[in-house]
Amino acid sequence: MKTLSYFLFYTYVGLVIVAGFWGAFVGPRLDHVWLFHLDTNTLPEYSRVNLISQYRFLRALELGYGLFAVLFTKEIFTHKTFNGLFLLIMFSGVLARGVSLIIDGSPSWLFYFFLIYELLGVVVIYLYTRKTTLYYEY
Repeated sequence: MKTLSYFLFYTYVGLVIVAGFWGAFVGPRLDHVWLFHLDTNTLPEYSRVNLISQYRFLRALELGYGLFAVLFTKEIFTHKTFNGLFLLIMFSGVLARGVSLIIDGSPSWLFYFFLIYELLGVVVIYLYTRKTTLYYEY
């Protein structure tokens, strides 16, 4: 269980960092084409600028979450506070995907893959760490 937990953790966090950096600072317009089949150049300027600005912001938050996880990996696997925060954020993403599935409809296979992978990560990491993490006073 330990090996699987760390594998899911590092692959998830690695993708979060790469996707966050890419989407915030390198290729948000390409993301829109690749992920959403949306050419943002066809949008009115006001819509295009605001969409890309918000996308960069959200991807920067994703990058920050990934860097937090890398910097506090030990604490995430040993301290209940860090562990709970990490799992809460990770599960919030899973929950948001689930809500979107119900309200917005069926996404592409890639988004189903992320949903399943992230849910598996939350469950496995939680099951592994629920008895190994401790409360600490800060």
